[in-house]
Amino acid sequence: MSESAVKESVIEGRARKAYLYDFYGELLNEHQRQVYSDFVFNDMSLGEIAEDEGISRQGVSDLIKRCDAKLENYESRLHLVDKFMKIKSDVEKIHKSAEILKASEDLCKNAEILKNIVGIEEISNQIIEEL
Repeated sequence: MSESAVKESVIEGRARKAYLYDFYGELLNEHQRQVYSDFVFNDMSLGEIAEDEGISRQGVSDLIKRCDAKLENYESRLHLVDKFMKIKSDVEKIHKSAEILKASEDLCKNAEILKNIVGIEEISNQIIEEL
């Protein structure tokens, strides 16, 4: 595996952890949320977290693994992250299609069609920003 592929895999892993936490983090207890958010969002090392929490590096590592398993378990049952990602992808496709249609000279000659295309583009853009 190339270095860039490894970096991409790490980024995707962090992004997945962030989404899982966003959707299911409230189901963790306060201590788990603190440690997990420090690791995922604050980019703190195991050593830094261990020092702040007064536990061992191994304890932090084990806690993060348990949180990962718990969050993945919620996702395997509820599929909220997968559904969110599918909706986001579909809205992005709608937005790109609207941009392509808007660029079409034949369609743009009809003011009503152009108005509807612009409306679709604006709505899809708003949804993308909110997601």
